[in-house]
Amino acid sequence: MQTQLDDGAQQPLALSLSSISTFKTAKVFKDNAKPISSLSFDDTGELCVTSSSDESIHIYNCRQGTLEGTLFSKKYGVHLARFTHRSSNVIYASTKDDDSLRYLSLHDNKYIRYFRGHKKKVISVEMSPLDDVFLSASLDETIRLWDLRSSSCQGLLNVGGRPNIAFDPSGLTFAVGLNSNTIKIYDVKTFDKGPFATWNLSDHQSPQGFPTWTSLKFTNDGKNILITTAGNTHYLVDAFEGHLKQRYEGHIGLQSPDNGGCDAGLSPDGRFVFAGSQDGSLCVWDIENPSMDNQPIKQLRAEEAPLSCFGFNPRYTMMVTGHQQVSLWQPSINMST
Repeated sequence: MQTQLDDGAQQPLALSLSSISTFKTAKVFKDNAKPISSLSFDDTGELCVTSSSDESIHIYNCRQGTLEGTLFSKKYGVHLARFTHRSSNVIYASTKDDDSLRYLSLHDNKYIRYFRGHKKKVISVEMSPLDDVFLSASLDETIRLWDLRSSSCQGLLNVGGRPNIAFDPSGLTFAVGLNSNTIKIYDVKTFDKGPFATWNLSDHQSPQGFPTWTSLKFTNDGKNILITTAGNTHYLVDAFEGHLKQRYEGHIGLQSPDNGGCDAGLSPDGRFVFAGSQDGSLCVWDIENPSMDNQPIKQLRAEEAPLSCFGFNPRYTMMVTGHQQVSLWQPSINMST
């Protein structure tokens, strides 16, 4: 196992099936006593933060392949830790004591602000790509809009069901997934007037309907929305017209409805979908060239199972996966196509 990551391999490359096939585990960290529940990158791609059910927060340097620091939230628990637009600050959801969100300075381990209002577990937290606004969605069937500069809620949506949320890449609109069958699109500035688009979806290939949705994720070009689920199928939806475009099968779903969809994600170029599986495989699907049977075009093997967290670095050619371990992946050779 490498003790330091290869800087040359970190430079961004145009992903292809052949380049994805070269990805190997370059560094493994065994810092958690219990499974990690989320991971997030800062805007530079240099840092990755994880939260764990052992009530710890770990910060990793992706360029150096090192553990930068460890913090604990024993009193409140920690879930869905997300970097703000400052690499020294994160927000996260509490898992005990109350259902508040906490704004934490990693530099001195001090809370900057609390965001109170949710009455049940928060299952999604999303920073705007544009500014210091963020969204939170809860099992109390509400979505709240916040600004890091104020502890007061900036807006409230009573959605009457189980919500998932995602900002589009511009930060001007956001999507709400509701009751695992409906997507609503809102303008951030006029969300109180209601959605400007509503799509009622159905999976005609599944008599049982959709598995429980765990997250919505826009591709970086804004053209598609990935719906992740707790079951054995993920979906791709057209972000402009709202119809189902693709189904993704072949993995074994984690059956974890409140994990924020952290087991699946997209490559920065918006071409590939990745999803972890209970058997420890990382499944890959090609949006541009989908298989006829919805099966993955590639399966990479992780060093542990299940594979419950995945993230593709937004700036470097690197993936991070985890369950109780955290693994950094790199292509074993440089490729440009």
